[in-house]
Amino acid sequence: MTVSTASATPLAATALALALVLTGCGSNRTAESPSPADTSAEAETTAVAAPDACPTAPVDVVVSVDQWGDIVSELGGACTAVTTVLASSSVDPHDYEPSPADASSFAGAKLVVVNGADYDHWAKDLAATSAPGAPVISAAEVTRTPDGANPHLWYSPAAVTAVADAVSAELAKIDPAAAEYFTERREAFTTTMEPYSTLIDTIKKGASGKSYAATESVFDYQAEALGLVNKTPEGYRRSAANESEPTPADIEAFRKALSDKQIDVLIYNTQTEGSIPEQIRSTAEQSGVPVVEVTETVAPGETTFVGWQDKQLAALAEALGVKP
Repeated sequence: MTVSTASATPLAATALALALVLTGCGSNRTAESPSPADTSAEAETTAVAAPDACPTAPVDVVVSVDQWGDIVSELGGACTAVTTVLASSSVDPHDYEPSPADASSFAGAKLVVVNGADYDHWAKDLAATSAPGAPVISAAEVTRTPDGANPHLWYSPAAVTAVADAVSAELAKIDPAAAEYFTERREAFTTTMEPYSTLIDTIKKGASGKSYAATESVFDYQAEALGLVNKTPEGYRRSAANESEPTPADIEAFRKALSDKQIDVLIYNTQTEGSIPEQIRSTAEQSGVPVVEVTETVAPGETTFVGWQDKQLAALAEALGVKP
């Protein structure tokens, strides 16, 4: 990840080092969709090693998107075989058309984990037809997030905790002989997430009440958890949520707010393209407003949820002038 304000800082380096030690929306996606030949290979099967061998045979788990895939793998350890259907940042989950190979990956699944909130409806449909007996854990359902609401739930610390609890409880129910093992993995996951939790607490203490604006709603749950005030102009915010073009007046209002420095930091999703977000970013840079880059899906080169999130949080802390 790169940030417009700096390419490498002590805080970012610290977060990255911690992440390494602890390792084991839009419709205008910049990257191209996989070719038909690649689509069948999109699913990725992983199993994170646990400190001790699994006492039983691994539970087959299918996860719809990579934002939740690593979390489920951490929780299941050697007692799960986790298949993440969309394990690449090159595909927009909103518009994804599953292949026959994707349908077959659900066959035999004992547990299915999806995001919900109409983000990956195709996954729930495949679970119903290809794994009808498997329980489905939906991040939207465990957090009571309705369809039509902001679906980017992996950016909500409360949602991450709720999903982790639900997955661990369901795995123990599916395989009671490994219940103690899954309890230990849940505790280990809390430890793995400590750098993430610490950064959130640090930013909240040092920057609560400061403002942000965003080219998309991807980061809004995280910003809310940090106590930041959303000053994205209402018209622009509404059009971004509806995936429609903002009006010239909306764009001008956004640029003026940046030029007048009514906004402390701009959150910029690098996985979208188009002249309008670029105009907004250019105005921020010309006005001296820090720009923090985020991604909707796990950033290329990142292998863990905590590593991905820590880099972005460290960059935000720097932009807001918060020191560890």
